[in-house]
Amino acid sequence: MEAVLTHLRTAIERGDYAIGEKLPSEAELCRRLEVSRPVLREALRALQVMGLTASRTGKGTFVVSTGPVEDPTFGDYTASDLLEVRRHVEIPVAGYAAVRRTPEDLDRLAHLLDRMERETDTTAWVAMDTLFHITVAAASRNPVFRRVIEEIRDALGRQSAFLNELGGRREQSNREHRAIVEALADGSEHDAVEAMSHHLDRVETTLTSIVRPARTDRPAEGGSQT
Repeated sequence: MEAVLTHLRTAIERGDYAIGEKLPSEAELCRRLEVSRPVLREALRALQVMGLTASRTGKGTFVVSTGPVEDPTFGDYTASDLLEVRRHVEIPVAGYAAVRRTPEDLDRLAHLLDRMERETDTTAWVAMDTLFHITVAAASRNPVFRRVIEEIRDALGRQSAFLNELGGRREQSNREHRAIVEALADGSEHDAVEAMSHHLDRVETTLTSIVRPARTDRPAEGGSQT
């Protein structure tokens, strides 16, 4: 999927497809690129998240920007808005959770982590990733924090899927989640804040690496696009 996305993104940014132009049909792209339809559709969804294309029901996929788009949208929120709120909410939440969590909270988080580390299906992992952050918020014993995270859960899920499909974040996220839970288990507010801050730093770094490198990494005119 990453290879298909890179191919299509490079073609759009190079101007092979002009703004307003319709991409070839899914059947045609599958034939040209020799990939299955599910793989192609994942790549097309990623192009939309990046703001390069838009899907029009019954008409196809159209180019709306030649990019690069540095602030993709996940559901109702841009990546930058989402990260800003997460830093202001989830970092202090981790600190509160460290001093207020119950044994039951720790059991739920440990069980969830075990399942995430065994999970191989991206969709299932993404659902548990979102649940992990809601569970940490619940451990803060402040229902407002939990409500805030639940409000953005759809955007969190979309962002998580994007990072895992294009940034290979799953194993790294599991390690970062494990560090957060260990800090909560130790009751260390400082360590919990640091662990959540590091986790969000890595989210931002991966996002940046996905959305910004195309203009320097793309092949020269006339070079291979595969």
